[in-house]
Amino acid sequence: MLDKIKSLGADTAVYGVSTIIGRFLNFLLVPFYTNVLSTSQYGIVATVYSYIAFMNIIYMYGMESAYFKYASTKEIGSDKVIFTTPFLSVLTTSLIFSSLIFFNSTRLSPLIEIPEHFAGTLRYSAIILMLDSLAVIPFASLRLQRKVRRFATIKIVNIVINVTANIVLLLKFHAGVEGIFISGIIASSVTLLLLLPTILQKLDFRFHKDLYRALLKFGLPYIPAGLAAMMVQVIDRPILLALTNESTVGIYQANYRLGIFMMLIVSMYDYAWRPFFLTHANEPNAKQLFARILTYFTLFSAIVVLLVSLYIDDLVKFRVFGRFVINPAYWSGLGIVPIILVGYLFNGIYVNFMAGIYIEKKTSHLPYITGIGAIINVAVNFLMIPKYGMFGAAWATLFAYAGMAIAIYIVSHRFYPVRYEMNRLLKISAALSIALIAFTFRHTLFPSVHEQLFKFSTLMSFIVILLLLRFPTEDELRFLKRH
Repeated sequence: MLDKIKSLGADTAVYGVSTIIGRFLNFLLVPFYTNVLSTSQYGIVATVYSYIAFMNIIYMYGMESAYFKYASTKEIGSDKVIFTTPFLSVLTTSLIFSSLIFFNSTRLSPLIEIPEHFAGTLRYSAIILMLDSLAVIPFASLRLQRKVRRFATIKIVNIVINVTANIVLLLKFHAGVEGIFISGIIASSVTLLLLLPTILQKLDFRFHKDLYRALLKFGLPYIPAGLAAMMVQVIDRPILLALTNESTVGIYQANYRLGIFMMLIVSMYDYAWRPFFLTHANEPNAKQLFARILTYFTLFSAIVVLLVSLYIDDLVKFRVFGRFVINPAYWSGLGIVPIILVGYLFNGIYVNFMAGIYIEKKTSHLPYITGIGAIINVAVNFLMIPKYGMFGAAWATLFAYAGMAIAIYIVSHRFYPVRYEMNRLLKISAALSIALIAFTFRHTLFPSVHEQLFKFSTLMSFIVILLLLRFPTEDELRFLKRH
Protein backbone atom coordinates (compact mmCIF):
# COMPACT_ATOMS: atom_id res chain seq x y z
CA MET A 1 0.00 0.00 0.00
CA LEU A 2 2.75 2.44 0.96
CA ASP A 3 4.42 1.84 -2.41
CA LYS A 4 1.23 2.87 -4.23
CA ILE A 5 0.97 5.94 -2.07
CA LYS A 6 4.58 6.77 -2.96
CA SER A 7 3.59 6.40 -6.63
CA LEU A 8 0.76 8.90 -6.14
CA GLY A 9 3.24 11.22 -4.45
CA ALA A 10 5.62 10.91 -7.40
CA ASP A 11 2.85 11.72 -9.91
CA THR A 12 1.82 14.67 -7.76
CA ALA A 13 5.42 15.90 -7.81
CA VAL A 14 5.66 15.61 -11.61
CA TYR A 15 2.52 17.68 -12.18
CA GLY A 16 3.54 19.86 -9.30
CA VAL A 17 6.75 21.08 -10.94
CA SER A 18 4.86 23.10 -13.54
CA THR A 19 2.22 24.12 -11.01
CA ILE A 20 4.75 25.30 -8.43
CA ILE A 21 6.94 27.17 -10.91
CA GLY A 22 3.95 28.68 -12.66
CA ARG A 23 2.12 29.64 -9.49
CA PHE A 24 5.32 31.00 -7.92
CA LEU A 25 5.99 33.23 -10.91
CA ASN A 26 2.37 34.34 -10.83
CA PHE A 27 2.68 34.91 -7.09
CA LEU A 28 5.51 37.36 -7.79
CA LEU A 29 2.89 39.64 -9.31
CA VAL A 30 1.23 40.07 -5.90
CA PRO A 31 4.10 42.08 -4.34
CA PHE A 32 4.57 43.79 -7.71
CA TYR A 33 0.93 44.91 -7.83
CA THR A 34 0.94 46.01 -4.19
CA ASN A 35 3.90 48.29 -4.92
CA VAL A 36 2.62 49.62 -8.26
CA LEU A 37 -1.17 49.83 -7.90
CA SER A 38 -3.23 51.59 -5.29
CA THR A 39 -5.42 49.40 -3.08
CA SER A 40 -8.52 50.62 -4.96
CA GLN A 41 -7.00 49.81 -8.38
CA TYR A 42 -6.07 46.34 -7.17
CA GLY A 43 -9.65 46.01 -5.95
CA ILE A 44 -10.90 46.63 -9.51
CA VAL A 45 -8.57 43.95 -10.88
CA ALA A 46 -9.70 41.47 -8.21
CA THR A 47 -13.38 42.15 -8.95
CA VAL A 48 -13.07 41.74 -12.73
CA TYR A 49 -11.04 38.56 -12.41
CA SER A 50 -13.63 37.14 -10.03
CA TYR A 51 -16.20 37.51 -12.82
CA ILE A 52 -13.77 35.97 -15.32
CA ALA A 53 -13.57 32.95 -13.01
CA PHE A 54 -17.36 32.62 -13.10
CA MET A 55 -17.50 32.98 -16.86
CA ASN A 56 -14.88 30.28 -17.34
CA ILE A 57 -17.46 27.81 -16.03
CA ILE A 58 -20.07 29.03 -18.51
CA TYR A 59 -17.60 28.98 -21.40
CA MET A 60 -16.63 25.35 -20.76
CA TYR A 61 -20.04 23.96 -19.59
CA GLY A 62 -18.41 20.76 -18.32
CA MET A 63 -16.74 19.84 -21.62
CA GLU A 64 -13.31 19.32 -20.06
CA SER A 65 -14.60 16.75 -17.56
CA ALA A 66 -16.77 15.09 -20.20
CA TYR A 67 -13.85 14.89 -22.64
CA PHE A 68 -11.63 13.44 -19.93
CA LYS A 69 -14.22 10.76 -19.17
CA TYR A 70 -15.00 9.67 -22.75
CA ALA A 71 -11.45 10.01 -24.08
CA SER A 72 -10.23 7.69 -21.32
CA THR A 73 -12.98 5.06 -21.83
CA LYS A 74 -13.40 5.48 -25.64
CA GLU A 75 -17.04 4.41 -25.37
CA ILE A 76 -18.13 6.42 -28.43
CA GLY A 77 -16.09 7.43 -31.49
CA SER A 78 -12.41 7.55 -32.36
CA ASP A 79 -9.72 9.64 -30.64
CA LYS A 80 -10.00 12.42 -33.20
CA VAL A 81 -13.79 12.50 -33.06
CA ILE A 82 -13.76 12.59 -29.26
CA PHE A 83 -11.36 15.57 -29.43
CA THR A 84 -13.05 17.40 -32.30
CA THR A 85 -16.61 17.32 -31.01
CA PRO A 86 -16.07 19.19 -27.73
CA PHE A 87 -13.39 21.46 -29.23
CA LEU A 88 -15.67 22.70 -32.03
CA SER A 89 -18.51 23.12 -29.56
CA VAL A 90 -16.39 25.28 -27.27
CA LEU A 91 -15.02 27.23 -30.24
CA THR A 92 -18.53 28.12 -31.44
CA THR A 93 -19.98 29.06 -28.08
CA SER A 94 -16.88 31.02 -27.04
CA LEU A 95 -17.14 33.22 -30.11
CA ILE A 96 -20.79 33.93 -29.31
CA PHE A 97 -20.25 34.63 -25.61
CA SER A 98 -17.19 36.83 -26.14
CA SER A 99 -18.89 38.85 -28.87
CA LEU A 100 -21.80 39.58 -26.53
CA ILE A 101 -19.47 40.75 -23.75
CA PHE A 102 -17.14 42.71 -26.05
CA PHE A 103 -19.86 44.77 -27.74
CA ASN A 104 -21.86 45.37 -24.55
CA SER A 105 -19.03 46.23 -22.15
CA THR A 106 -20.26 49.75 -21.40
CA ARG A 107 -23.69 48.39 -20.49
CA LEU A 108 -22.25 45.61 -18.33
CA SER A 109 -19.73 47.64 -16.29
CA PRO A 110 -22.30 49.49 -14.13
CA LEU A 111 -24.12 46.22 -13.45
CA ILE A 112 -21.02 44.78 -11.75
CA GLU A 113 -20.07 48.09 -10.10
CA ILE A 114 -17.05 48.72 -12.32
CA PRO A 115 -16.40 52.45 -13.06
CA GLU A 116 -17.19 53.35 -16.68
CA HIS A 117 -13.59 54.34 -17.47
CA PHE A 118 -12.60 50.74 -16.68
CA ALA A 119 -15.12 49.25 -19.14
CA GLY A 120 -12.21 48.40 -21.44
CA THR A 121 -11.15 45.72 -18.98
CA LEU A 122 -14.36 43.85 -19.83
CA ARG A 123 -13.50 43.88 -23.54
CA TYR A 124 -10.05 42.50 -22.79
CA SER A 125 -11.66 39.93 -20.50
CA ALA A 126 -13.87 38.70 -23.34
CA ILE A 127 -10.79 37.98 -25.44
CA ILE A 128 -8.99 36.24 -22.55
CA LEU A 129 -12.02 34.05 -21.88
CA MET A 130 -12.22 32.91 -25.50
CA LEU A 131 -8.50 32.16 -25.82
CA ASP A 132 -8.33 30.29 -22.51
CA SER A 133 -11.42 28.22 -23.33
CA LEU A 134 -9.92 27.07 -26.63
CA ALA A 135 -6.84 25.82 -24.75
CA VAL A 136 -8.69 23.63 -22.24
CA ILE A 137 -9.44 20.56 -24.42
CA PRO A 138 -5.91 20.48 -25.93
CA PHE A 139 -4.43 20.65 -22.41
CA ALA A 140 -6.69 17.79 -21.31
CA SER A 141 -5.48 15.79 -24.31
CA LEU A 142 -1.86 16.29 -23.27
CA ARG A 143 -2.67 15.04 -19.78
CA LEU A 144 -4.36 11.91 -21.14
CA GLN A 145 -1.39 11.20 -23.40
CA ARG A 146 0.89 11.69 -20.38
CA LYS A 147 2.86 14.33 -22.26
CA VAL A 148 3.78 15.85 -18.95
CA ARG A 149 6.85 17.78 -20.13
CA ARG A 150 5.00 19.50 -22.94
CA PHE A 151 2.09 20.26 -20.64
CA ALA A 152 4.42 21.70 -18.02
CA THR A 153 6.49 23.69 -20.51
CA ILE A 154 3.48 25.43 -22.05
CA LYS A 155 2.05 26.25 -18.62
CA ILE A 156 5.35 27.75 -17.48
CA VAL A 157 5.80 29.73 -20.72
CA ASN A 158 2.31 31.19 -20.24
CA ILE A 159 3.17 32.46 -16.77
CA VAL A 160 6.62 33.76 -17.74
CA ILE A 161 5.15 35.76 -20.61
CA ASN A 162 2.33 37.05 -18.42
CA VAL A 163 4.70 38.18 -15.67
CA THR A 164 7.13 39.76 -18.15
CA ALA A 165 4.37 41.60 -20.00
CA ASN A 166 2.96 42.90 -16.71
CA ILE A 167 6.32 44.29 -15.65
CA VAL A 168 6.99 45.92 -19.02
CA LEU A 169 3.50 47.36 -19.53
CA LEU A 170 3.08 48.66 -15.97
CA LEU A 171 6.61 49.93 -15.32
CA LYS A 172 7.76 51.14 -18.73
CA PHE A 173 4.49 52.09 -20.43
CA HIS A 174 2.50 52.90 -17.27
CA ALA A 175 -0.50 51.00 -18.65
CA GLY A 176 -2.06 50.67 -15.20
CA VAL A 177 -4.99 48.31 -14.68
CA GLU A 178 -5.53 47.76 -18.42
CA GLY A 179 -1.92 46.59 -18.76
CA ILE A 180 -2.72 43.60 -16.56
CA PHE A 181 -5.47 42.45 -18.91
CA ILE A 182 -3.42 43.12 -22.05
CA SER A 183 -0.70 40.93 -20.52
CA GLY A 184 -3.28 38.20 -20.10
CA ILE A 185 -4.24 38.41 -23.77
CA ILE A 186 -0.59 38.18 -24.87
CA ALA A 187 0.09 35.16 -22.65
CA SER A 188 -3.10 33.33 -23.66
CA SER A 189 -2.41 33.95 -27.37
CA VAL A 190 1.08 32.46 -27.13
CA THR A 191 -0.31 29.48 -25.21
CA LEU A 192 -2.85 28.77 -27.94
CA LEU A 193 -0.12 29.01 -30.59
CA LEU A 194 2.00 26.48 -28.68
CA LEU A 195 -1.01 24.15 -28.49
CA LEU A 196 -1.69 24.48 -32.23
CA PRO A 197 0.31 21.33 -33.18
CA THR A 198 -1.79 19.30 -30.73
CA ILE A 199 -5.00 20.81 -32.09
CA LEU A 200 -4.08 20.18 -35.74
CA GLN A 201 -2.99 16.64 -34.94
CA LYS A 202 -6.29 15.80 -33.25
CA LEU A 203 -8.77 17.82 -35.31
CA ASP A 204 -10.64 16.26 -38.25
CA PHE A 205 -13.85 18.38 -38.32
CA ARG A 206 -16.19 15.39 -37.88
CA PHE A 207 -18.90 16.30 -35.39
CA HIS A 208 -20.40 13.23 -33.72
CA LYS A 209 -23.98 13.97 -32.62
CA ASP A 210 -24.43 10.93 -30.37
CA LEU A 211 -21.12 11.64 -28.69
CA TYR A 212 -22.09 15.29 -28.26
CA ARG A 213 -25.31 14.32 -26.51
CA ALA A 214 -23.34 12.02 -24.20
CA LEU A 215 -20.79 14.78 -23.52
CA LEU A 216 -23.55 17.24 -22.65
CA LYS A 217 -25.31 14.73 -20.39
CA PHE A 218 -22.12 14.13 -18.45
CA GLY A 219 -20.82 17.70 -18.54
CA LEU A 220 -23.84 19.97 -18.05
CA PRO A 221 -24.19 19.16 -14.32
CA TYR A 222 -20.77 20.77 -13.97
CA ILE A 223 -22.26 24.17 -14.86
CA PRO A 224 -24.31 24.65 -11.68
CA ALA A 225 -21.72 22.67 -9.72
CA GLY A 226 -18.87 24.73 -11.14
CA LEU A 227 -20.67 28.04 -10.68
CA ALA A 228 -21.45 27.18 -7.08
CA ALA A 229 -17.86 26.07 -6.46
CA MET A 230 -16.58 29.25 -8.08
CA MET A 231 -18.94 31.30 -5.92
CA VAL A 232 -17.15 29.84 -2.91
CA GLN A 233 -13.82 30.98 -4.36
CA VAL A 234 -14.62 34.47 -5.62
CA ILE A 235 -18.10 35.73 -4.66
CA ASP A 236 -16.64 37.27 -1.51
CA ARG A 237 -14.91 39.98 -3.58
CA PRO A 238 -18.07 41.46 -5.15
CA ILE A 239 -19.93 41.20 -1.82
CA LEU A 240 -16.99 42.78 0.03
CA LEU A 241 -16.92 45.54 -2.58
CA ALA A 242 -20.66 46.18 -2.18
CA LEU A 243 -20.42 46.28 1.63
CA THR A 244 -17.06 48.08 1.98
CA ASN A 245 -14.87 49.71 -0.70
CA GLU A 246 -12.25 49.04 -3.40
CA SER A 247 -9.37 49.55 -0.96
CA THR A 248 -10.62 46.84 1.40
CA VAL A 249 -11.07 44.45 -1.53
CA GLY A 250 -7.52 45.18 -2.69
CA ILE A 251 -6.06 44.43 0.76
CA TYR A 252 -8.18 41.29 1.04
CA GLN A 253 -7.16 40.08 -2.41
CA ALA A 254 -3.45 40.54 -1.77
CA ASN A 255 -3.58 38.57 1.48
CA TYR A 256 -5.98 35.96 0.11
CA ARG A 257 -3.41 35.26 -2.59
CA LEU A 258 -0.90 34.42 0.14
CA GLY A 259 -2.95 31.27 0.60
CA ILE A 260 -1.25 30.15 -2.63
CA PHE A 261 0.98 27.83 -0.61
CA MET A 262 -1.96 25.60 0.35
CA MET A 263 -3.72 26.13 -2.96
CA LEU A 264 -0.61 24.77 -4.70
CA ILE A 265 -0.77 21.58 -2.65
CA VAL A 266 -4.42 21.01 -3.55
CA SER A 267 -3.89 21.82 -7.24
CA MET A 268 -0.87 19.52 -7.55
CA TYR A 269 -2.65 16.74 -5.73
CA ASP A 270 -5.82 17.07 -7.82
CA TYR A 271 -3.88 16.62 -11.07
CA ALA A 272 -2.52 13.27 -9.87
CA TRP A 273 -5.45 12.11 -7.70
CA ARG A 274 -8.13 11.79 -10.41
CA PRO A 275 -6.25 9.43 -12.74
CA PHE A 276 -4.91 7.58 -9.66
CA PHE A 277 -8.28 6.68 -8.13
CA LEU A 278 -9.74 5.77 -11.52
CA THR A 279 -6.81 3.42 -12.13
CA HIS A 280 -7.02 1.72 -8.73
CA ALA A 281 -10.81 1.81 -8.20
CA ASN A 282 -11.34 -1.88 -9.05
CA GLU A 283 -8.55 -3.25 -6.84
CA PRO A 284 -9.58 -5.31 -3.78
CA ASN A 285 -8.00 -2.95 -1.25
CA ALA A 286 -8.90 0.28 -3.09
CA LYS A 287 -11.08 1.70 -0.32
CA GLN A 288 -8.48 0.99 2.35
CA LEU A 289 -5.89 2.66 0.12
CA PHE A 290 -8.07 5.75 -0.40
CA ALA A 291 -8.66 6.03 3.35
CA ARG A 292 -4.95 5.96 4.14
CA ILE A 293 -4.23 8.52 1.41
CA LEU A 294 -6.70 10.97 2.96
CA THR A 295 -4.93 10.63 6.32
CA TYR A 296 -1.52 11.36 4.83
CA PHE A 297 -2.84 14.20 2.70
CA THR A 298 -4.45 15.81 5.74
CA LEU A 299 -1.29 15.42 7.84
CA PHE A 300 0.94 16.96 5.16
CA SER A 301 -1.54 19.78 4.55
CA ALA A 302 -1.80 20.54 8.27
CA ILE A 303 1.98 20.92 8.45
CA VAL A 304 1.90 23.34 5.49
CA VAL A 305 -0.93 25.34 7.09
CA LEU A 306 1.00 25.63 10.34
CA LEU A 307 4.33 26.54 8.72
CA VAL A 308 2.85 29.27 6.54
CA SER A 309 0.72 30.65 9.37
CA LEU A 310 3.75 30.90 11.64
CA TYR A 311 6.14 32.53 9.18
CA ILE A 312 3.98 34.46 6.69
CA ASP A 313 4.61 37.78 8.47
CA ASP A 314 8.37 37.22 8.21
CA LEU A 315 8.00 36.57 4.48
CA VAL A 316 5.94 39.65 3.61
CA LYS A 317 8.17 41.94 5.69
CA PHE A 318 11.34 40.73 4.01
CA ARG A 319 13.03 43.46 1.95
CA VAL A 320 14.01 42.95 -1.69
CA PHE A 321 15.91 45.79 -3.40
CA GLY A 322 14.88 48.08 -0.56
CA ARG A 323 11.16 47.25 -0.80
CA PHE A 324 9.01 44.97 1.31
CA VAL A 325 7.72 41.81 -0.38
CA ILE A 326 4.21 43.09 0.37
CA ASN A 327 3.66 46.83 0.73
CA PRO A 328 2.89 47.84 4.36
CA ALA A 329 -0.44 49.29 3.18
CA TYR A 330 -1.64 45.67 2.82
CA TRP A 331 -0.36 44.27 6.15
CA SER A 332 -3.65 44.90 7.95
CA GLY A 333 -5.05 41.82 6.20
CA LEU A 334 -2.37 39.32 7.22
CA GLY A 335 -4.64 37.87 9.89
CA ILE A 336 -6.88 36.28 7.23
CA VAL A 337 -4.07 34.08 5.88
CA PRO A 338 -4.40 31.18 8.41
CA ILE A 339 -8.19 31.18 7.88
CA ILE A 340 -7.79 30.92 4.10
CA LEU A 341 -5.17 28.18 4.47
CA VAL A 342 -7.51 26.04 6.58
CA GLY A 343 -10.24 26.67 4.02
CA TYR A 344 -8.01 25.27 1.28
CA LEU A 345 -7.24 22.27 3.49
CA PHE A 346 -10.97 21.49 3.58
CA ASN A 347 -11.04 21.96 -0.19
CA GLY A 348 -8.37 19.27 -0.48
CA ILE A 349 -10.45 16.94 1.68
CA TYR A 350 -13.40 17.65 -0.62
CA VAL A 351 -11.24 16.62 -3.60
CA ASN A 352 -10.47 13.33 -1.84
CA PHE A 353 -14.14 12.57 -1.19
CA MET A 354 -14.97 13.28 -4.85
CA ALA A 355 -13.54 9.88 -5.84
CA GLY A 356 -16.70 7.97 -4.96
CA ILE A 357 -18.98 10.30 -6.93
CA TYR A 358 -16.74 10.09 -9.98
CA ILE A 359 -16.22 6.32 -9.84
CA GLU A 360 -19.95 5.64 -9.55
CA LYS A 361 -20.88 8.31 -12.18
CA LYS A 362 -23.04 10.26 -9.74
CA THR A 363 -21.99 13.71 -10.96
CA SER A 364 -25.63 14.83 -10.97
CA HIS A 365 -25.29 15.28 -7.19
CA LEU A 366 -22.42 17.77 -7.50
CA PRO A 367 -24.64 20.85 -8.07
CA TYR A 368 -26.41 20.22 -4.76
CA ILE A 369 -23.13 19.69 -2.90
CA THR A 370 -21.40 22.77 -4.25
CA GLY A 371 -24.69 24.67 -3.95
CA ILE A 372 -24.56 24.08 -0.18
CA GLY A 373 -21.09 25.62 -0.14
CA ALA A 374 -22.24 28.61 -2.18
CA ILE A 375 -25.25 29.24 0.09
CA ILE A 376 -23.05 29.05 3.19
CA ASN A 377 -20.52 31.39 1.60
CA VAL A 378 -23.01 34.07 0.58
CA ALA A 379 -24.92 33.89 3.87
CA VAL A 380 -21.82 34.14 6.07
CA ASN A 381 -20.40 36.96 3.93
CA PHE A 382 -23.52 39.07 4.41
CA LEU A 383 -23.73 38.18 8.10
CA MET A 384 -20.09 38.73 9.05
CA ILE A 385 -18.66 41.38 6.68
CA PRO A 386 -20.67 44.28 8.17
CA LYS A 387 -19.16 43.53 11.61
CA TYR A 388 -15.80 41.92 10.85
CA GLY A 389 -14.95 43.30 7.39
CA MET A 390 -12.51 41.24 5.34
CA PHE A 391 -12.14 38.73 8.21
CA GLY A 392 -15.82 37.89 7.81
CA ALA A 393 -15.19 37.13 4.14
CA ALA A 394 -12.29 34.85 5.07
CA TRP A 395 -14.39 32.90 7.57
CA ALA A 396 -17.12 32.57 4.95
CA THR A 397 -14.62 30.83 2.67
CA LEU A 398 -13.55 28.40 5.41
CA PHE A 399 -17.13 27.55 6.43
CA ALA A 400 -18.13 27.03 2.79
CA TYR A 401 -15.30 24.58 2.04
CA ALA A 402 -15.97 22.74 5.30
CA GLY A 403 -19.66 22.48 4.42
CA MET A 404 -18.84 21.13 0.97
CA ALA A 405 -16.46 18.54 2.42
CA ILE A 406 -19.12 17.30 4.85
CA ALA A 407 -21.82 17.24 2.18
CA ILE A 408 -19.76 15.32 -0.40
CA TYR A 409 -18.69 12.84 2.27
CA ILE A 410 -22.34 12.08 3.10
CA VAL A 411 -23.31 11.65 -0.56
CA SER A 412 -20.19 9.75 -1.58
CA HIS A 413 -20.50 7.39 1.41
CA ARG A 414 -23.99 6.49 0.24
CA PHE A 415 -22.79 5.24 -3.17
CA TYR A 416 -19.17 4.33 -2.44
CA PRO A 417 -18.64 3.77 1.29
CA VAL A 418 -15.07 4.10 2.51
CA ARG A 419 -14.04 3.61 6.15
CA TYR A 420 -11.81 6.66 6.55
CA GLU A 421 -9.47 6.82 9.53
CA MET A 422 -11.63 9.31 11.41
CA ASN A 423 -9.85 8.77 14.72
CA ARG A 424 -6.49 9.72 13.19
CA LEU A 425 -8.01 12.65 11.29
CA LEU A 426 -9.40 14.00 14.58
CA LYS A 427 -5.94 13.73 16.15
CA ILE A 428 -4.48 15.86 13.32
CA SER A 429 -7.30 18.35 13.74
CA ALA A 430 -6.75 18.58 17.50
CA ALA A 431 -3.00 19.09 17.17
CA LEU A 432 -3.40 21.77 14.48
CA SER A 433 -6.17 23.58 16.37
CA ILE A 434 -4.15 23.74 19.60
CA ALA A 435 -1.09 25.04 17.76
CA LEU A 436 -2.99 27.72 15.82
CA ILE A 437 -4.96 28.90 18.86
CA ALA A 438 -1.79 29.15 20.93
CA PHE A 439 -0.08 31.16 18.19
CA THR A 440 -3.09 33.46 17.68
CA PHE A 441 -3.21 34.39 21.37
CA ARG A 442 0.55 34.27 21.97
CA HIS A 443 0.83 37.90 23.04
CA THR A 444 -1.84 37.37 25.71
CA LEU A 445 -0.82 33.91 26.89
CA PHE A 446 2.97 34.21 26.58
CA PRO A 447 3.85 37.93 26.41
CA SER A 448 7.51 37.54 27.44
CA VAL A 449 8.48 34.70 25.07
CA HIS A 450 10.68 35.63 22.09
CA GLU A 451 8.66 35.61 18.84
CA GLN A 452 10.90 33.29 16.81
CA LEU A 453 11.39 30.92 19.74
CA PHE A 454 7.63 30.70 20.20
CA LYS A 455 7.11 29.95 16.51
CA PHE A 456 9.58 27.09 16.61
CA SER A 457 8.08 25.80 19.87
CA THR A 458 4.60 25.90 18.34
CA LEU A 459 5.76 23.83 15.38
CA MET A 460 7.42 21.29 17.65
CA SER A 461 4.33 21.13 19.88
CA PHE A 462 2.25 20.01 16.89
CA ILE A 463 4.54 17.01 16.44
CA VAL A 464 4.67 16.26 20.17
CA ILE A 465 0.87 16.33 20.46
CA LEU A 466 0.55 13.83 17.61
CA LEU A 467 3.06 11.52 19.29
CA LEU A 468 1.28 11.82 22.64
CA LEU A 469 -2.01 10.97 20.90
CA ARG A 470 -0.26 7.91 19.36
CA PHE A 471 -0.94 9.02 15.82
CA PRO A 472 1.72 6.89 14.02
CA THR A 473 0.92 3.20 13.56
CA GLU A 474 3.48 0.47 14.19
CA ASP A 475 3.70 -0.22 10.43
CA GLU A 476 4.46 3.43 9.75
CA LEU A 477 7.12 3.58 12.44
CA ARG A 478 8.81 0.48 10.99
CA PHE A 479 8.62 2.00 7.49
CA LEU A 480 10.22 5.22 8.71
CA LYS A 481 13.02 3.31 10.44
CA ARG A 482 13.79 1.43 7.21
CA HIS A 483 13.94 4.65 5.22
